[in-house]
Amino acid sequence: METVTVEEGQTLTLKCVISQAETTSLQWLAPSGFTIFFSEHSGLKNSKYQLLHYSSNQLSISVLNVTQQDEGVYKCLHYGNSVRTKEVKVIVLATPVKPTLEVAVRMQNGEHVLLKCSTVRSKPPPRITWLLGDDMEIQGETHHEYETDGKKCNSTSTLRVHTYGKNSTASCIVRHKGLQGRKLVAPFRFEDLVTDQETVSAALETSSPSSQDPQQSTSTVAVMEDSSTSEIDKEEEEQTTQVSHLATEANRQFVGLTRKKSGILLLSLVSFLIFILFIIVQLFIMKIRKAHVIWKKENEISEHTLESYRSRSNNEETSSQENNSQTSRSKSCMNYITQLYSEAKTKTKEKAQPSKFKGELTHIPESIV
Repeated sequence: METVTVEEGQTLTLKCVISQAETTSLQWLAPSGFTIFFSEHSGLKNSKYQLLHYSSNQLSISVLNVTQQDEGVYKCLHYGNSVRTKEVKVIVLATPVKPTLEVAVRMQNGEHVLLKCSTVRSKPPPRITWLLGDDMEIQGETHHEYETDGKKCNSTSTLRVHTYGKNSTASCIVRHKGLQGRKLVAPFRFEDLVTDQETVSAALETSSPSSQDPQQSTSTVAVMEDSSTSEIDKEEEEQTTQVSHLATEANRQFVGLTRKKSGILLLSLVSFLIFILFIIVQLFIMKIRKAHVIWKKENEISEHTLESYRSRSNNEETSSQENNSQTSRSKSCMNYITQLYSEAKTKTKEKAQPSKFKGELTHIPESIV
C-alpha cells in the first residue's frame, strides 16, 4: 500500500502504471467503492475528478479541491490474465489558522496573568509551545477538542505568569505537519500591561499618604512557569509580595476606571440614539403637517368650485324661467291682438253692407294698431 499526504484544498494526483505491454484494462475506485474511471470512461458525474492520462499501461487521474471526505483508500484494478490491485492511502491534512492570544488577570490563588493561545480546525492536532524572551521555550497546558466529525480539532494552550517585567515577552508558537517546517507565532509584550498598572499605582500613591516607596514598584521580576519550584531568598520574596499587593490594588483601580469609561460611553451612545430618534419624529410630524395643509387647501378649492357651479346653475335656471315667462306673455298679447282684429273686421263687414245698397264704396283699413 502506498501512502499519499495532501493538504486540504489542494489537488490530489493518482497514477496507476503497469510494466507489461499486454492488452489490459485499468480502473480507479474511490474509497466509497464507486468507479471513478474505467479506462478512459468516467464512472462518476463529478467535475472534481479529471482524467490526466490514459494508455494501455497507465491511468492517471486527479482530484480537485480535496476535502476531508476525500480521505481514504483508493484502489487501482488491473484486468489482465488475472486481476491485480494497487492501493493508495490518502491522508488529508487540515492546516491550523493563525493563533489568537488572550490575556486575563486573575486574582484566585494569588494574582497572576493567564495567557491563552487558541487555534481551530487542524488535523492532526498541532503542537503548541511558549517562547519566553528569546531563548527559553516551554510547554503549557494544552487541550484538544475534536469537532463533531471526529477529524478536525480545536486546540488551546494556557500559561500562568506570576511575575513579569516591563520588557518581558511571551510568544505562542504553533507547529503542524501541514506547515512543512514553518510555524505560526502570536507574540505578546507585557509592556502595555505594566504601563497601565504603573499609571493606576501612581494615581493611588498620589491620593494615599501611606503609599509604598516607588522604588519597590519598579523592582526586578521574572517570568516563571506555574510548575517552577526555584528557590529565592527572603529579600526578593518580600519585594515580590509588595509588588503583588500593589499590582492587585492597581488592577482593581484600573478595572474600576475601565467600567466607568464604559458606562460613560454607553450613556453617550444612548443619548445620541435618543437625539436621532427625536429628529426623526420631528421630521415625521412636519411631513404630516405639510400634507394636512395641502389637503385643506385642496378641500377649500373644491368647495369653492362646487359653490360657483351651484350659483351658476341657479342663475341659468332663473334666466330660463324669465325667458319662458316673457315668451308666454308675448303669446298671450298676440292672441289678444288677433282677437281684437277679428272683432273689428267683423264689425266693419256689418257696417259695409248698407253702403252697398246705396252704391257707395267704402275703404276699410287692413290694420289696427
